[in-house]
Amino acid sequence: MDIQIKRIYEEASKDDGYRVLVDRIWPRGVSKKEAKLDKWMKEIAPSSDLRKWFNHKEGRFNDFSKKYNSELEKHSDLVTELIQKSKKNKLTLLFAAKDTKHNQAIVLKKHLENKVDK
Repeated sequence: MDIQIKRIYEEASKDDGYRVLVDRIWPRGVSKKEAKLDKWMKEIAPSSDLRKWFNHKEGRFNDFSKKYNSELEKHSDLVTELIQKSKKNKLTLLFAAKDTKHNQAIVLKKHLENKVDK
């Protein structure tokens, strides 16, 4: 299983493997052509209510992570799809947030890795 995370604003690389945008809202200033996505999986992104509550406030990250993990449990089909992709190719989870240490892609990556470890 090979999963990495990357900001959508970084240049695409052939080493990215299967590229999936995991944001609910399309990132500003990025065309669909520039994004070079294999898939936009907005359904797996945090709900609008959770995203707005979190508002990228670092102090809320632990609670955000718990709440987002609960949401991910309701999307087992999408989680399974990403796990299957990661077993066949490198998987790159793309996100738009400026904060590279406190975002949904980090939580999702850990969630996927934990599912495989069980």
